[in-house]
Amino acid sequence: MANRCVLTGRLTADPELRQTPSNVSVTSFRIAVPRKYKKDATDFIDIVAWRKEAEFVCQYFTKGKWIEVDGSIQTRTYTDREGKNRTAVEIVADSVSFVGDKPKEDGAPAYGNAAPPPQPQQPAAPTGFDPFAGAASAAPPPPPDGFPTGYAPPVYASGGAGDFADIDDDGDLPF
Repeated sequence: MANRCVLTGRLTADPELRQTPSNVSVTSFRIAVPRKYKKDATDFIDIVAWRKEAEFVCQYFTKGKWIEVDGSIQTRTYTDREGKNRTAVEIVADSVSFVGDKPKEDGAPAYGNAAPPPQPQQPAAPTGFDPFAGAASAAPPPPPDGFPTGYAPPVYASGGAGDFADIDDDGDLPF
């Protein structure tokens, strides 16, 4: 049995961090999750985050920002002010993460509160460095279109039939 839920939506209000009497961080917030096949339909889902996740949400997310919540569905009963028994259904967040905002009008991507991920930079090769020095004497094939100059496919060793041990086969399958 599993109780797992992953939702992506926009925060409907700024989350507020609270503390329990035992000094545990908690926040409750609601996200608007658009339905996939109904253009104008949206579900509003209540989320509860505890401890570090609550602090993370309150520090980095604001109203209107996209958020992904991974958690479990829980129900709880309570008595309202009028004395009626009520049931609340909410997602208890195990983890939350950033999700990029919709692309801007000019087509450039937007990244919510987070900066775009840094692109790895390759260190410059020393002058006179030949990465293929000492490679097999056979010339590598020309690079496919779109690959930088100096590209060479990896060189693999090949084995012969004598490199493998014979296995006795009695004809009986192992399963």
